[in-house]
Amino acid sequence: MRICTDTGMILSVDFSAGHITSLLINGTERVIAHTPLFRVRLRDGAGQAYHCTAYEAGTRAETEFGGLYCDFPAPFEELTVTVTLSEADGGACWGISATPNTKDAFVEWVDFPRVTLPDLKRENPKTGGEILLPYNEGILVSSHLERDCTDFRFWEPEYPSIGCYSLFPNMISSQMMAYLWKDAGLYIGIHDPERGVKSLDFFRDGDGTTMQPRLFCGIDFGETFTTDYPVVWKATDGRWESAAEIYRAWFEGHLPPKAKKVVEDATLPAWYEDSPLIVTYPVRGWHDTDVMDPNPMFPYTNALPVLDSIRKATESRLMVILMHWEGTAPWAPPFVWPPYGGAESFTQFRDALHGQGDMLGVYCSGFGYTTKSRLVDDYAPVDYYEKNGLAAGMCSGPDGKVAISKICTAQREGYDVCPASPVGRKLLDEAYAPLFEESGLDYVQILDQNHGGGQYFCYAKDHGHPPAPGAWMTGAMQDMLSGWNEKAPSMLFGCESAAAEPFIGNLRFSDNRFELNYFTGRPVPLYAYLYHEYLRNFMGNQVCGDLRGEYETLTHRIAYSFSAGDCMTLVLSPDGRIQSYWGQRDLSDLPDEGKVLTLIRNLTRFYREEGKPYLYAGRMIPALPVDCGERAFIGNWGTRSFTMPFLHSTAWEAGDGRRAQIVVNPEDRDMNCRVGDAEVTVPALGALLVEL
Repeated sequence: MRICTDTGMILSVDFSAGHITSLLINGTERVIAHTPLFRVRLRDGAGQAYHCTAYEAGTRAETEFGGLYCDFPAPFEELTVTVTLSEADGGACWGISATPNTKDAFVEWVDFPRVTLPDLKRENPKTGGEILLPYNEGILVSSHLERDCTDFRFWEPEYPSIGCYSLFPNMISSQMMAYLWKDAGLYIGIHDPERGVKSLDFFRDGDGTTMQPRLFCGIDFGETFTTDYPVVWKATDGRWESAAEIYRAWFEGHLPPKAKKVVEDATLPAWYEDSPLIVTYPVRGWHDTDVMDPNPMFPYTNALPVLDSIRKATESRLMVILMHWEGTAPWAPPFVWPPYGGAESFTQFRDALHGQGDMLGVYCSGFGYTTKSRLVDDYAPVDYYEKNGLAAGMCSGPDGKVAISKICTAQREGYDVCPASPVGRKLLDEAYAPLFEESGLDYVQILDQNHGGGQYFCYAKDHGHPPAPGAWMTGAMQDMLSGWNEKAPSMLFGCESAAAEPFIGNLRFSDNRFELNYFTGRPVPLYAYLYHEYLRNFMGNQVCGDLRGEYETLTHRIAYSFSAGDCMTLVLSPDGRIQSYWGQRDLSDLPDEGKVLTLIRNLTRFYREEGKPYLYAGRMIPALPVDCGERAFIGNWGTRSFTMPFLHSTAWEAGDGRRAQIVVNPEDRDMNCRVGDAEVTVPALGALLVEL
């Protein structure tokens, strides 16, 4: 079968052979090796997994609409897979159906459609390209070798879950990815309005890169899985923004529940529009695995002089977000209230902040049940767990057993809660009710450790959901979060990493940790490009942001975040100094506070006086190239060098149709540059607006 589109793509598929034979974009062949068109996993009643591919079908036949595959070897004798392919709206639209034809197994997932493209450009400069992935808000990956030596490498998602998988809705925020060359690109979008669970990933395969979207079926034994949505391929140019435009057009025609543009949402608090400066620090210890004794920021009001100084120096409204504040143990969910030191001291601090026009928030730690804290020796609520039969509400594996969680094991031991189970939902509702009802907080990062707001894998057969990951997980989370929004209408919620697409109407302000992408590639503001009109985020605590070289990177990271429309963030040490990132242990190597505070003050003024129509609720558009040069850096995790531009820039369209490019200068000297055809000077530690 051959599909020709008006975007310059010619796709040829040999369904009887079971693979894609050719993909021509702009007349150039992009397929470098054949790979099975699909891969399927089945599980039996004991939880045993079995895999097969299109190549293993004894019968492979081309049909009018695609291909038919059956007569697989044992234990797949009854499996039938059908594939469809059609042309629509300038692209190729794929569909797949898988039927086990037995009550003794279910289809857990299908990898589809699979294609092998060239190796990435660092390993193959001649024909290789980059992968655009909505991982941790947006990344361009140009090297398998660099990616695969980190925790953010290609993983096969399994139970019990970890936080690094390329899963949607989780670390992956959108249902799309793209392979980009200099002259062209292949957009791969999964246009699923239900936004069920998927893996969007790729891996090095011989001399090539195999693109592998994985569709988790979420069905019961014997049921048929059918995509009632298309997997769309389109040819684009080589810009990541062009791929984003395709997906944004689909997204805007299929908004998730509760999603509203910020200018249309009357429920948002006034501070949301003010772009507050986030200030975060612990009140016990000074990093994640420290001894949890009170530090100089406790009692809570001890921090007021430091905060007053920052407020005056930056001329900013503050949002203080506390760490290690829980009265149980830090990072030991789900119980958090009352706060450490008691509610009276906490409330006094909150009221003092409110009296200055500032806000108070806290980090919580997601959907886990802690049986033992590794930070506070006397916190081990095992008796409560056993007495209340809470094992019935934990995520269980394919074998029916509840395994120890792999989330934050340095801080705690315990299990992952399944919020789709009656017991798990009741536990979480009751654990967080005092926080909603008594704290008076402005913001709660309720889902730290649940990246993007997604829950973890559960295969339980007695929770009331299908025995495998799927769309039911998205629906359960949307339902619970919507209930929490109603219980605490004056409180905004967020998660670690920005809210994945299904939850942007529930999690309106989150910790955007784009800096993690420096481990494996180059961050790009894909998230803001797609969703900025609907919600804002903040720069985040920059954990693991230990970027080192001849120059401290904090001002550059602030500039990147600000230019993407996010609120700026400061992480403080226990004695009130500005750290480079959360978790920094060497406090002899700190940023230049004068430069950092001056940059924030200047950018705050710029936001209020010029940038707000664009950076608050604007629509990101492709930016003109900025000729400014780059600065090289080295990360502490290895010797890999990478670059950041001297200037950070984005382009926007305001609600009234005006367009402008914003250029931010994190350097302590004026910088001359070219924006398109214009020669401009961007002030030191400041920003410039260029009308378009």
